[in-house]
Amino acid sequence: MFYKSYYNSPLGKILLVSKSNKLVGLWLEGQKHYLGKIKDDLILNDEEPILIRTKLWLDDYFGEKKPDINRIELDLIGTDFQILVWKELFNIPYGKVTTYKEIANNIAKKMNKKNAPLRAVGSAVGKNPISIIIPCHRVIGSDGRLTGYAGGLDKKIKLLELEGIKIKEQD
Repeated sequence: MFYKSYYNSPLGKILLVSKSNKLVGLWLEGQKHYLGKIKDDLILNDEEPILIRTKLWLDDYFGEKKPDINRIELDLIGTDFQILVWKELFNIPYGKVTTYKEIANNIAKKMNKKNAPLRAVGSAVGKNPISIIIPCHRVIGSDGRLTGYAGGLDKKIKLLELEGIKIKEQD
């Protein structure tokens, strides 16, 4: 059974989804890949403990308190490759960025391969079902410029600015 609740953030309304008292989704309103692979009905439940903890985590995040990702129990719903990529995103510290290429290189090492397909890495990053907490907004292009963000580049910019990250001017 999937439960949902909503969080009103500085970026707009955020949908939180849980299953078995673990967070399975966090989507900005209007985000691409909204609900990801979840096809079941969602039951509104503002008293679900994991959803309450997630709201407190988000309060801390938007309050610039650098909350620890380990405060939230996650259940990642995706392919083995997607999950590998999403777990790699956990390693990007608050206030720092990395590139798709760096992630691909790290994934390749973990898979004992010479390289990982860059497009597949980019696709997995874009389909991250728990945005903000799994910090896909901290991934940029190799040239230091912003690239796509499922929640919209305007929201990516606001998240990076919140974390004190300076970004290159866009063309």
